[in-house]
Amino acid sequence: MIISRAPVRISLGGGGTDLSSYYSKFGGFLIAGGINKHIYIAINQRFHKSIRLSYSVTEIVDSIDRIQHKLFREALRHTKTDNHIELVSIADVPANCGLGSSSTFSVALLNGLHVFKRDFINLKELAEEACHLEIDICKEPIGKQDQYMAAFGGLTCLTFDKDGSVLVEPLAISNDKIIQLENNILLFYTGIERSASDILKVQSQKTEQNEDNTLKLLHKIKEIGLETRKAFERGDLNRFGELLDVHWNTKKKLSNKISDPHLDECYEFALKNGALGGKIMGAGGGGFFMFFCPNNPGHLIEVLEQKMNLTYMHFRFDFEGAKIVSNL
Repeated sequence: MIISRAPVRISLGGGGTDLSSYYSKFGGFLIAGGINKHIYIAINQRFHKSIRLSYSVTEIVDSIDRIQHKLFREALRHTKTDNHIELVSIADVPANCGLGSSSTFSVALLNGLHVFKRDFINLKELAEEACHLEIDICKEPIGKQDQYMAAFGGLTCLTFDKDGSVLVEPLAISNDKIIQLENNILLFYTGIERSASDILKVQSQKTEQNEDNTLKLLHKIKEIGLETRKAFERGDLNRFGELLDVHWNTKKKLSNKISDPHLDECYEFALKNGALGGKIMGAGGGGFFMFFCPNNPGHLIEVLEQKMNLTYMHFRFDFEGAKIVSNL
């Protein structure tokens, strides 16, 4: 029995510039953090000459072509794993929640399948293989942030070159500031599940067409990411909170699907109750809200749960990245 896991992530600045439609022309940059909420994939040798998959449903099939779950199907095909196998997925977070869970699933799955086949793969190769699986094979209109963060974890700076290569650098930040971030970054589930594909597809189309307003907004978001890095490096966490507010108000201009009156109400209520800034994770439209609250975060948790019906989720940063937690 092999158990593979990988962390989901929160994006801290520069998100959206990891799509090829943007970085292939201008280069991209962002900062993100892997957190201790994981996707697990359990893999076991199956007695029968068939494939059994267990996720929100159960599939038992006699060939890869009959698998309904796209990522399971294409990962098995890609790794040439065609029978006598059973796979089970377990998640700490809901699907379509903005924390990169689909890409985290891909990373955990591929890592486990390589171990099952006794192949060696390093973290960078794992991240790129997951990108290839989702972007090239499955044609998902997504970027490279989630796969790299699921592979590497930590508080990480990602620089996306025009040729598609990715520079992975740990954020230069002190341990005491990391603890402050963990205590003052608050995650709340909105209860709204949404797919990022529609929002990202339109954003990519506008970027490819050199739509002036979209490019200006993405340039601004990249600048915010770079400024956020400087704020972290000098230990100015309040500046990070202020930049989150700028980021959110810039991001909302990319699409009218990123926010709505209810989400706007939640955001303004959070600012009135101690948050310096925040934003919806991922492409927008629902999932998790992230706020930075340096003073009395307990009060903000209480009022957002009681008044706005949001669900608080405690977290710590994950510095392990993708790993095999059991191989028996």
